[in-house]
Amino acid sequence: MKIKQLSVFLENKPGALSAPCRLLAKAGINIQTCSLADTREFGILRLVVEDTEKARRLLQRNGFAVKVTEVIALEVADRPGGLAAILDALEGTGINVEYAYSLTGRTKSGHALLLFRFSDPNAALQVLKDRNINTVGSEELSRRLKG
Repeated sequence: MKIKQLSVFLENKPGALSAPCRLLAKAGINIQTCSLADTREFGILRLVVEDTEKARRLLQRNGFAVKVTEVIALEVADRPGGLAAILDALEGTGINVEYAYSLTGRTKSGHALLLFRFSDPNAALQVLKDRNINTVGSEELSRRLKG
């Protein structure tokens, strides 16, 4: 299952991260997880929120460049080699991991949750399904994050 993620482009300067976060907070939009990557000139704030479309519209109305992309949340065994097993499943498929980041906490089954951006999300989903690797959809992700 694919999850919608927002990528918000920010200037790399003090206070730039606060503005979109304050806007979302004032609108009552919960950030479920985020990641921030930077270069010397700009940053990319990646967000998974409870209402992607509402957040996208709000941020764009306030002058932010926003892109919606699809990521896949995977349960990964929280032990040495857990991530390697996921990557081994993709070995030789030609599917590139463009980036990944983790979510806090563990699932009830003791697994970690990681979000992956793949070069071909549909092909990645099929490979993961064929290898019995559990993906987590948006609703399930919300439930797990709320406890």
